[in-house]
Amino acid sequence: MKVAICGAAGVLAGFVWAAGAHAEEAKPLWEAGAGVAVINFPNYRGSDQRQTYALPAPYLIYRGEFLQIDRQQARGLFFKSERAELDVSVNGSVPVRSKDIAARQGMPNLDPTLEIGPVLKVALMRSEDEKNVLSLRLPMRPVFATNFKHFQNVGWLFHPQLNANLRDAVGEGWNLGLAVGPMFADKRYHQFFYGVDPQYVTAARPAYTARGGYSGTQFTASLSKRFPGYWLGGYAKYDDLHGATFVDSPLVKTRQSYTVGAAVTWIFAESKTLVQRE
Repeated sequence: MKVAICGAAGVLAGFVWAAGAHAEEAKPLWEAGAGVAVINFPNYRGSDQRQTYALPAPYLIYRGEFLQIDRQQARGLFFKSERAELDVSVNGSVPVRSKDIAARQGMPNLDPTLEIGPVLKVALMRSEDEKNVLSLRLPMRPVFATNFKHFQNVGWLFHPQLNANLRDAVGEGWNLGLAVGPMFADKRYHQFFYGVDPQYVTAARPAYTARGGYSGTQFTASLSKRFPGYWLGGYAKYDDLHGATFVDSPLVKTRQSYTVGAAVTWIFAESKTLVQRE
């Protein structure tokens, strides 16, 4: 992982700051479409068992002054200046059935989680033509677990990231995204995923109480292009748990893993109103 971080740092360091504003090409206020996505990932971070989903992939872009929606997130811009903005960050995890996971046999299922909270984004460097942007993202998110019968707070996450957006990086119209950063979480979050209460102890699974703190490092790369009438994208994420405070949990079966996914969506409608937005 040190090699990946150093390599990313080398790429990110190749930016030149440009203080002047750059006028974006006018684009439709909104675009809508639909397609399909395929994703393969571990059942949870540290699991040595994986699952693959083929899912419908909605495509919705909205370029409002306050509310902005793209393929990665929906956000409300509470504050924005030339170099910084404050908005909302959303993430989550899928449900896990313990009977399908060897390490969790006999334990309760893991409910799906929803993470939502503020994120501060600071632009660190820009290329002269503004096609390449390096930013620091500082999201702080409370985490909620629910099976739609109950709803509970299961802790907090802090995931600072260096994020690079490189337009036309590998060819005209192709957008490359790179992100790297450590994760930190409190005791409740780690206990939710990695704790083993006394009633679930077996000969191969000792009791374990998790601690808060360092939660590993993630490196993510994505590549996408908007073609006339459709959008194509893919991404890969490498997850390194070496040094994480919960790494000795009997539920952690691997200290490194990856996630890969790809999607194609067809765009069937767009606004006639054009706007200039980043």
